[in-house]
Order: sequence, then structure tokens, then C-alpha cells
Amino acid sequence: MAQADYYQTLGVGRDASEDEIRKAYRKLARKHHPDLNPGDKAAEERFKKVQEAYDILSDSKKKQMYDQYGFYSENGMPGGTGAGAGGQRGPNMGFGGFDFSDAFTRGGGAGAGRRAHPEESANFQDIFSQWFGRQQREEAAPPQKGSDLEYGLSIDFWQAIKGTQVRLNINRQEVCATCGGTGAAKTGGNTVCPECNGSGNVTQAAGAMRFSLTCPRCNGTGRLHNACPACHGDGRINTTETVDVRIPPGAQQGSRLRVAGKGNAGTQGAPPGDLYITVRVEPHAFFRRDGDDIEITVPVRIDEAGLGTKIEVPTIDGRALLKIPQGTKNGQKFRLREKGVLNSRTGKRGDQIVQVEIEAPEVHDERTKELLREYAQLHPEDPRGAIWAKV
Repeated sequence: MAQADYYQTLGVGRDASEDEIRKAYRKLARKHHPDLNPGDKAAEERFKKVQEAYDILSDSKKKQMYDQYGFYSENGMPGGTGAGAGGQRGPNMGFGGFDFSDAFTRGGGAGAGRRAHPEESANFQDIFSQWFGRQQREEAAPPQKGSDLEYGLSIDFWQAIKGTQVRLNINRQEVCATCGGTGAAKTGGNTVCPECNGSGNVTQAAGAMRFSLTCPRCNGTGRLHNACPACHGDGRINTTETVDVRIPPGAQQGSRLRVAGKGNAGTQGAPPGDLYITVRVEPHAFFRRDGDDIEITVPVRIDEAGLGTKIEVPTIDGRALLKIPQGTKNGQKFRLREKGVLNSRTGKRGDQIVQVEIEAPEVHDERTKELLREYAQLHPEDPRGAIWAKV
């Protein structure tokens, strides 16, 4: 099965910066998050692919491996044949296509000028492989800021209006307390390397030549560091942490809240990522929200609309009195100033918009029918006349 192109999954170029990769991930994670797309399996699968792509491209070590080989496996080795996303192999290709047997001859006497033994040529290839491989080993991975986490949170209409505080259980990576984030065991983990006797270098020969190379066992440090048994050398452990999150008054559908430092822990002392919470507000039975304004549709009787009256309407603060002018039309809207949502950023409140819906009377008796007939005689005009005039 073809390996996914993580850059294409996030919609960024292969030369994208860390900031561009992070912004692309946040945008897609917010769009396809399962909590914002309940029951949408396609969105859930898309979210998993976006998360997988970001996990690789946000980690410098994994990203380097992916750029070289096309994909990354958890054991830190290439996950397959080595074909990169662009159809090319990474730079560590080996020396199988070169013949070094002509590079050396045995020196002196009757043996001068003879081709080197195949084993010597093979040793020479091994030395070159170690030499070039050493460059990658010596490039220590720089401290990497922890990745951000995305969580979805559903709250009801009143929690969004009034504000609330919720307690979330977050699965995140924390600095390993056993090794302090170093990844090395504290006891028995700092011993002299037996391969180089602590020098950090080893000597290898190819024919008449001898090479001093970085010790492959200790990577030139001269010491061996055993992996921490708690985090297996990663420096971080998976944990579940309880986080108290304050939802400010006036939170809207899709609002994104940031909790600093509650993402995954960084490596080698780098700062942790952040926790981003996307809010989903459950709908109300009759209140609707448009920004900071509250909308509601209220029914009125035909006599109230025709003669005018005062009626009580519900608001998010309780009941309020609304004047219905004489001759109010169906669908007409009225504004109640500062009866909407308080905006925590501006300190101002929106309005409440009341739309009138005139209800026809239920006719169950002759007297009501008689009154309606009298009304028809008094007002014989066709209410659809304006429509016919334009047809």
C-alpha cells in the first residue's frame, strides 16, 4: 500500500517551516476534530491522518528520517525499502555500487602492484561507511519544543453564556521523573566503553592504510549510557493529567482556548507545547445566537398584532416587557438593547432580536366565524395584490 505523503496531508510544501507546519495542523485539526463532526467517520479518519502527519513532521528527528527515507518507524530505523516521498533514496545509500579493489596494492617486493584482496576492499568500504555514517551520529538532535495538543469540549448553551469551569483528563507526555528527561539510567549507566577503552576512537586497517574512526558503540563519547528503564531512553513518559479549564462568559461555537504549557513535554529541557481546546456549544430550545446578539421568535395573536399591546418575552436574564405597536406585521423584528451576550473581551453586551410570528385563531364556534366574516367585509382588499401587480 502506498505510503501517505505527510506534507500533502497537511497541505504544506517540503520546505515548510515549523511555524507553517504547526499552523496547518491546527487549522485541519479544528476542521476535522471528531467532537465537532459527531458521527462523521470520514472526518474522524481524516483527523487521525492529520495527527499522524503532525506527530512526524513536528519532531525534528522523525522529520529528518522521513525526509531521507520517506517514512519513519518507532524503532528509529527506516520503515521500508528507503524510497523517499519524492521517489529518491536518502543520502545514506552505502557503497555496494563501487569497486574499491583498485584503490590499494600490497606494498613491497614481488607482491607490488598486485590487486588488493577482496576482503581488504570490503574493509575499505566499511571504513567509508563508518566515516560518512559518523557525520549523522555526531549530529545530536537539538532540543525540540513539545508538540501541541488539540481537544474538543462540548458545553451547553447556558455554560457558554455565563461561563464555567470544567475539569479535563488530558493524555500527554510529561518529563520522565526517573531520569529527569535525559533518557539515561541514573545507576550503572555511565561506564567506560569497552570498545574504545574510553578514548572515543577506534583504529581500523585497509591494506597498508590505518584509519582512526569514531567509536560506533559509544558514538565518540567514551562512555556508555544505558536507557532509563522508565521511559526507555525517550526522556518522556505518557501520563494522564487533570487540567482545570476556565470557559469565559460569551464563548461561541468553535471558540479556541489556549492553556499554556499543557501540551506534550519538550526534549532535552525544551519547553512543552500548549493545549488547545475547541468549544462546541449545544443548541437551545428557542434561543439562537448570532455573535453577541440573541435571537428569538415569539408568537402573538392576531388581535395583539392588530390593536397593539405589551407582551412579556424571555431573555437570557429573565422576562422583559416588549411593546407591540398597532398594525404589527408577521415576521416584523424588534430590538431589546443590551439584552444579548456579554463579550468578555470588549465588556459590552449584544442585543436581543425578537421576531413576531402572528398566529391565526383556532375557529371552533360560530361567534368566532361571524367575527371573521365581519372583518372580511370591513377589509375586502387582497393582501396579495402587490404580488400580482408585479407578476
